[in-house]
Amino acid sequence: MHAPESKSPLPVPTLSLENIFTEIQDDLDAVEKIIREKVQSKLGLVDSSSRYIYRSGGKRVRPALLLLSAKACGYRGDKGPAYAAVTEFIHTATLVHDDIVDGATTRRGQQSVNALLGNDFTVLLGDFLYIRSIALAIEAGSLSMLEVICEITLRMIEGMILELTRGGAVDLTEEEHIDILRRKTAYLFFGCAQMGGLLGEAPPERVKALGDYGMNLGMAFQVADDLLDFTADEKILGKPVLSDLKEGHVTLPIIYALEAEPRALPTVQAVLERGAIDDVSRKEILDLVRRTRALERARGVAEQYARDAYTALDALPESSYKETLAALTYFVIDRNR
Repeated sequence: MHAPESKSPLPVPTLSLENIFTEIQDDLDAVEKIIREKVQSKLGLVDSSSRYIYRSGGKRVRPALLLLSAKACGYRGDKGPAYAAVTEFIHTATLVHDDIVDGATTRRGQQSVNALLGNDFTVLLGDFLYIRSIALAIEAGSLSMLEVICEITLRMIEGMILELTRGGAVDLTEEEHIDILRRKTAYLFFGCAQMGGLLGEAPPERVKALGDYGMNLGMAFQVADDLLDFTADEKILGKPVLSDLKEGHVTLPIIYALEAEPRALPTVQAVLERGAIDDVSRKEILDLVRRTRALERARGVAEQYARDAYTALDALPESSYKETLAALTYFVIDRNR
């Protein structure tokens, strides 16, 4: 079941979005260096395509989550960037495969690899990135960490399968959608935070608390992502507004809107069947989610997940790293891309 809607705002952090990762910037720079090294290939097309994917950057929230969790548990070793790079490889491989399934033409403000080079090559590129992640994890040398990596990757693949089989159904239930989000997105957040605890050799109860934090943070992040598809500026978001629906995804605002106004179902169904949206349909759907207050309802769910993530941090000792993790619960739902 989903989290109940939040009735009060999250605590506003003292950190700003611009400096939230300042204290781990050296480690994040090391992550970028590892990524640049590991995407290299003797095959020119693989090498150039991998570099093309990573040149657009990204928020690197998942690597940062692992690094912060480890440091919040007292870890001061040098393996954090390697494991953080593993999580970014897994994330990127999933995005590459996801774009094939969705028939997406843009990613992070640039043309997607599948749109440039076709599905056959792109699925193999995603496999290349997955294997890079596993090889890097083996190189880092911890069996327990590798077990977590394999487990979260399996859960993410299950989420993609569920989305493929049910995600585009106009009768998709709230519970089904939440389960897809949990597997496809939140499990990687869960794994990043848990791996940080393991790296810091934290006691089991603290590792569990970090896992709870990561799971709820991931859910807040993805529900907020559902909202951005309706509210964000296209140039900032890096893809057209209402892309999710056009690509066949029924998200939480649509589920809530149809629950409130079942008569709008034919309009939504038409977009799903065509795989395209015109100006008239776009206006109708945006009006639908606004007048039914579906966006506010979904925002409430995102805020409650974020609040639950914030509460899970009570198990951690006080530190600047814990403060940054707490600030993340605010920023994952208060962002524009």
